[in-house]
Amino acid sequence: MKRVLVTGANGFIGRQCLPLLLAKGYEVHAVSRYEVEPSLPVIWHNSDLLSPGSPVRLVAKIEPEYLLHLAWYAVPGKFWESAENTEWVRASLDLFHAFKDCGGRRLAAAGSCAEYVSNAGECDEEKTPLLPSTLYGSSKHVLEKELHSSGDWSGLSYAWGRVFHLYGAYEDPARLVAYAVRSLLRGEQALCSDGLQVLDLLHVADVASAFVALLGSDLTGAVNIGSGHPVAVREVLNEIGHQIGRPQLIRLGAKPSAPNTTRLWANPKRLTSELGWTPHFALADGIKQTIEWWRTIGDLR
Repeated sequence: MKRVLVTGANGFIGRQCLPLLLAKGYEVHAVSRYEVEPSLPVIWHNSDLLSPGSPVRLVAKIEPEYLLHLAWYAVPGKFWESAENTEWVRASLDLFHAFKDCGGRRLAAAGSCAEYVSNAGECDEEKTPLLPSTLYGSSKHVLEKELHSSGDWSGLSYAWGRVFHLYGAYEDPARLVAYAVRSLLRGEQALCSDGLQVLDLLHVADVASAFVALLGSDLTGAVNIGSGHPVAVREVLNEIGHQIGRPQLIRLGAKPSAPNTTRLWANPKRLTSELGWTPHFALADGIKQTIEWWRTIGDLR
């Protein structure tokens, strides 16, 4: 049985990956710094990867053949410039070195669209400049560049999934889609900017399936994980208002907009053509599933 270590396993993407990995026959070892109530046949390990020596001890204990590295600091509004980004670069490199030294075969890790130049429009892994404007984006880029250029990784196969914008079950309530859905379900106004930003939204379950497919493939290097379909934020918000039946509660322009309107979406040709992956959710269907999750399972308090 293939043994995989999943970091960030209790996070937004990670929790969606666990059942997919089990279904593909992996022996799944998951790490969290917090105690977790097991609900799947997953072997949990309580460890703080930012603690010096922790990644080495964890890998030596598990001896995984595969590594899916999703853990990072991701508190909405704070992660862009948090000093913890640099700590995660160090901890991630310690983890990767330990994984290679114990005979690890295949690594897939989460990068970000924030590695690309701001307002790049369509992003191509080979052509679009990598000029991040935040500490978060710079830290992700530094880590991928180390994997790509250092001779220390000879013999280690890796894929770097550059995640674009995502939404879905268990999303942090402070993030856009979750905020709008929860507000409208409670009968409250969703106070938003002008919504002119053009982004690439992909349901978190599809993001997870893309990572699991990447992990089990031979595809190497950077791979965009996005839908490839640019959509204005106001269209997403209006879809939420329409589906819940309270469009009047979407208040576009109630909050100030950023000076430069963001335009950033994926060219997913590597993901779709080379890997053969396709998403399960169209945007309207993904929004419907997300609304239903918040209505029946999520906390609306």
